[in-house]
Amino acid sequence: MSLIKWIDHRLPIFTLLNKELKEYPTPKNLNYLWNFGSLAGISLVIMILSGIFLAMHYVPHVDKAFDSVERIMRDVNGGWLIRYMHMNGASMFFIVVYIHMFRGLYYGSFKSPRELLWIMGVVILLLMMATAFMGYVLPWGQMSFWGATVITNLFSAFPFGESIVHWLWGGFSVDNPTLNRFFALHYLLPFVIIGVTLLHLVALHQFGSNNPKGIDLKKKEDKIPFHPYYTIKDLFGLGVYLLVYCFFIFFAPNFFGEPDNYIPANPMVTPPHIVPEWYFLPFYAILRSIPDKLGGVLAMFGAIGVLFVLPWLDSSPIRSSRYRPIHKHLFWVFVLNCLVLGWVGGKQPEGFYLILGRLATAYYFMHFLIFLPLLGKYEPKPQLPESLT
Repeated sequence: MSLIKWIDHRLPIFTLLNKELKEYPTPKNLNYLWNFGSLAGISLVIMILSGIFLAMHYVPHVDKAFDSVERIMRDVNGGWLIRYMHMNGASMFFIVVYIHMFRGLYYGSFKSPRELLWIMGVVILLLMMATAFMGYVLPWGQMSFWGATVITNLFSAFPFGESIVHWLWGGFSVDNPTLNRFFALHYLLPFVIIGVTLLHLVALHQFGSNNPKGIDLKKKEDKIPFHPYYTIKDLFGLGVYLLVYCFFIFFAPNFFGEPDNYIPANPMVTPPHIVPEWYFLPFYAILRSIPDKLGGVLAMFGAIGVLFVLPWLDSSPIRSSRYRPIHKHLFWVFVLNCLVLGWVGGKQPEGFYLILGRLATAYYFMHFLIFLPLLGKYEPKPQLPESLT
């Protein structure tokens, strides 16, 4: 204890931890959907640690990358476990973050005074997408190579796009310079995510967590300390999360993967069906639903960009959908629409799937740009409770 006091007197880190993690006042009615914030942080730590160990054995060269991944799987002690942790960890990370964001949409956690908190969350999502895309290229299988070729070519739709694409490639085709810079950025970006996550937490603690009722807490009896109440709750959620995570690692390690990525990259043979990872499929469906290339790219980026202005699109003074019956039903229609986009994104863009994708894309933007502003004006505004009790 004397050592802790000596350190804390000169560097008050223990005082800070006690204030922000133990005594931090928290709404007493948070449900298990609030576990997913901490689960996202744990997922990030798992991804960084497993990635560091993989980087010790990975060779970022087009002639050796595929074989180095196979060597990790076959010859490195525990290499198969680390790789499956990293590979499935990406999917688990996105599952957790998507649930975390949908919870924020349902309970209005993006509304004043938490706009910057929400915006930094969207920035984290963008950084995750960039990191995941570059990581998908590193095994240098068929889907890795052709996925990199297709996605980077999207930038050619913009003015001076060819120059942008050549800069991304480091040459005139997807080759060794591309793999090297993707490896460097894939290693770097998670640490940028940590920095934005810390800002995200600072913004969270500035006004405190939102709650299922969506009301401001003015009474002392509405709050409880974070520890031990929510640390125990988070540990239970972590146990359930690890059970699901370990199921995929040990019993279905390739459930989220593509078989073609176990074939070495071949620029002369195009796979019959090029698809990104499942967590990109809704945005891929939006991209393909627009017949114009530039329009498709703008729509895809707009699908994320609209999230940045969401706090100002939804003008209702009521946060939680618990007191917004029309918004509650539209929210679940929106969730279903996102699932439809993900399903369509994995199909060939023709016939029924193309029409369905266009309808789902139209509804996606209508939800944010038409329905939410109208609800803010015309939805009934009931009297909210003054306290959680």
